[in-house]
Amino acid sequence: MISALNRLVDLVEQHLTEELDLGGLAASLGTTEYHLRRMFSSLSGMPLSEYVRRRRMTVAAADVVRGEDDLLSIAVRHGYGSTEAFGRAFRAVHGASPGDVRRDGGPLRTQPQLRFRLTVEGSIPMDTRIVERPAFRLIGYAARVPLIHHGANPHIQQHIASLPAEEHIRLKALSTAEPAGLLQITDGVDPDAVEGTELTYLHGVAVAADTPTPGGLDAVEVPGGRWAVFSAAGPYPQTLQTAWAATATEWFPSNPWRLRPGPSIVAVLDRADDFSTATCELWLPIEAA
Repeated sequence: MISALNRLVDLVEQHLTEELDLGGLAASLGTTEYHLRRMFSSLSGMPLSEYVRRRRMTVAAADVVRGEDDLLSIAVRHGYGSTEAFGRAFRAVHGASPGDVRRDGGPLRTQPQLRFRLTVEGSIPMDTRIVERPAFRLIGYAARVPLIHHGANPHIQQHIASLPAEEHIRLKALSTAEPAGLLQITDGVDPDAVEGTELTYLHGVAVAADTPTPGGLDAVEVPGGRWAVFSAAGPYPQTLQTAWAATATEWFPSNPWRLRPGPSIVAVLDRADDFSTATCELWLPIEAA
């Protein structure tokens, strides 16, 4: 995976002013566009599209400062059809217009070329198991919420708190499949995992594929396949979020598996009364790399 990401960075640099055929590149590297995007954003801390924009504007800034060409020529050279579109992208990265930078020589904000390296980490073993599950359904109460990487998501908290206590009991009684019990389910996450983008959060349970959806509940159909199940115990939600990040930085680069599209599921096995600590399982859909 590390070599695939570095090859991606090299190709971005070679085709900085062109549209990148990420699907074709992923296929040539023996992976998928979905997995490549998820791993890039997890390890770099930014979506691929944002990295391309920053690198493009870093290189374009040199042309602007040199002043040898008019701004329209520079805009077209760097893949923009107008000076207005180029100016918006330029200002978003550098905080100033191309005209101001040409006049004043700055300010300029440089995005260095990325290079991924596998560092010696993993001194704490990750408690993981691989399971294969037939198709099943997830049923419960769904809401559209923004993605938040660190700390509790207040939108999810509000959604759960809005459900009457008897509905939590009702849902738990409906659980008939693994993972068992009440589940925290995220679906439809943007492959770039941009913070603030919307996803579907489902507070629900797993049932057999042929189980009818009771009235008033939402459903997510889950095809059969393999899952990597990661255990995490400690302060909540920090320990769970750390484990989630470690899947990208440590587990996937070290194992012959990749993410496949599908919901991510958190099963809370045990927790303190105030939810300050918890023992959880993180279920991620995978396939052979």
